[in-house]
Amino acid sequence: MTLWNGSFPFYPGANACFPFDPTWAVIVSIFLSILATFIIILPGIRGRGRLFWFLRVVMGLFVGAVVLSVQFSRDWETGWVTANTSYKSFSRALVKVDIGLHIGLAGVNVTLVGNPVNQVNETINYNEHFGWSFGADYDHSYGEGLEKGLPNSILYVAEKFTTQSPCGVHRQYRISGHYASLTLWMAFCTWLISILLFSMPILLYGGYMLLLTAVLMLFSLLFFFTARNTPKCPIQFGLAALKTNYGGSFWLTLATGLLCLLLGLGVLILNSLQPEKLKLVFNLDEGKGEEEEVWDKSCQPAEPSSSARDVLMVPLGELCEVTATRL
Repeated sequence: MTLWNGSFPFYPGANACFPFDPTWAVIVSIFLSILATFIIILPGIRGRGRLFWFLRVVMGLFVGAVVLSVQFSRDWETGWVTANTSYKSFSRALVKVDIGLHIGLAGVNVTLVGNPVNQVNETINYNEHFGWSFGADYDHSYGEGLEKGLPNSILYVAEKFTTQSPCGVHRQYRISGHYASLTLWMAFCTWLISILLFSMPILLYGGYMLLLTAVLMLFSLLFFFTARNTPKCPIQFGLAALKTNYGGSFWLTLATGLLCLLLGLGVLILNSLQPEKLKLVFNLDEGKGEEEEVWDKSCQPAEPSSSARDVLMVPLGELCEVTATRL
């Protein structure tokens, strides 16, 4: 039994790595609930348009969920390295850890996981977020990390992105993240408008809005690409170097943008070359046939009733005889 249980008194307990982002989980849960609702009402859709209707619902919800969730994801750029490094200040203990860097639109996450997790009488499992979004002060978050006494590896990586760092990447990443986030919010709005136009249905302009959604998503990638290709300071842990590559959110946004581009072009091409097939995809043929049938019936002259025909067949002389009765 040692003083302070073998740890320094000014070091708090480890900030455990949360298994997933709560905001991302809420967004996915909402869209899955909407999808479940549409699946419940799917048997009420009649005819061969049931499959096309279900595919449109799945595609629309998928695009909306991706555009909204990548706003809050933290894996636009990721990197991992395994190294033997010092654990905390004023300690000569060396630990074998896996160090991860995750860059998002709103800040960076630095992950530190022991290999094994339990070393130097502690559980090494950290995940610290340092934000640079509107209303967040990156340098203040870094200062709080210094006060808490975070492990040296986390502070070393986080220091590379401070405003006072000689690397000079903070401003570029912050501005690029703001513009990428803005274009994604615009893409979310155009996606909502396209869903509204397709349901009205105004197919041509819905295709235009879907193309605009694709363009905005690809522009967000372009903004982040400018920050990714800025010169970076090397992040060295002895002989091991921490290098980053494009993460899952980047590739998911790229795939979804290309999907919207193909769908929008498909709507425009079918609308100009084969509008009948486009109406079949959007279940407009059956409704149009019913409307035309109702319209034809309403435009046809009403057939005279049997009583009216009887009146018309009365001789003209009898119609001229009028009998007046005093009430």
